[in-house]
Order: sequence, then structure tokens, then C-alpha cells
Amino acid sequence: MHFNVSLAFKLIIGIIMEWLKKFDGLYFIVGRSLLGLYFIAPGLSKIFDFMGTLTLMRAKGVPFSSVLLPLTISIQLFGGLFLILGRNLRLTSIMLFGLTVIINIYIHNFWTLAGDPSQGHEIQNFVKNLAIAAGLLVLATKDKS
Repeated sequence: MHFNVSLAFKLIIGIIMEWLKKFDGLYFIVGRSLLGLYFIAPGLSKIFDFMGTLTLMRAKGVPFSSVLLPLTISIQLFGGLFLILGRNLRLTSIMLFGLTVIINIYIHNFWTLAGDPSQGHEIQNFVKNLAIAAGLLVLATKDKS
């Protein structure tokens, strides 16, 4: 009797994948909720340190900082809440995607920090935000409306 290891492996993987699919709804809720919290937390921190954030934005050359900071807070708080609630996912994800890219360009501009000890940290934040932005684009495709 000949035992086909490759066929057995495929069968086991298939069974595991089918079992994991049963949790797709849970993955979706947990994933979008974690993304939502990722935006709510900095939105709240901007409220509690409004002047510090405004000073940072001005130092980084963000135009219209006095208007854009409250707008950023609103987008982060309401966008994060909408992600958690699963409401208007396409529009919310695209808005948060745009905000994340703009924040990356102005705040995590590592290319201006040559020789500065904080450059590595800003590169890490920049790349992390690119991954968050990518996740938002994927999430935008999951809107049922």
C-alpha cells in the first residue's frame, strides 16, 4: 500500500482552511475594530494635547494647521467609530487612507532628518502607516452598501 504524503498534506490543509473560514466574520469585526481604535486613540490624544499637536504641525510646515487639526481630530474620532460600527466602510476607509498618507508626508517626513537620531523612528512610523493605509484600501472593498 502506497501512502501519498502530498495528498495527505493537501487534505489536512484543506480541512484547516475550511475550519478557519468559519471565523471570517469574527476576523472582520476584530480587524476593523482594531483599525478603528488605531484612529480613535490619537484623535483623543490630539484633543488632550491640542496646543502641543498644533505646535508640532506648524513646526512640520502643515498649512492651515488651525483648521486642519480640528478636522483631523473629527476624521480620526468619527472615522474610527464608523470602522468599529461597520458603517460607511468604503467612504470612511478612503477618508482615513487619505488622512494617513497626508500625515505620513507632513509628520513622518524622515527624508528631512538625515543624521538626526529620530530618523529611524520616523522611517518606522512611515512604513507602519503605509501598512495601515494598505489595510484601509482593502477594507474599503468590503463595504456591503
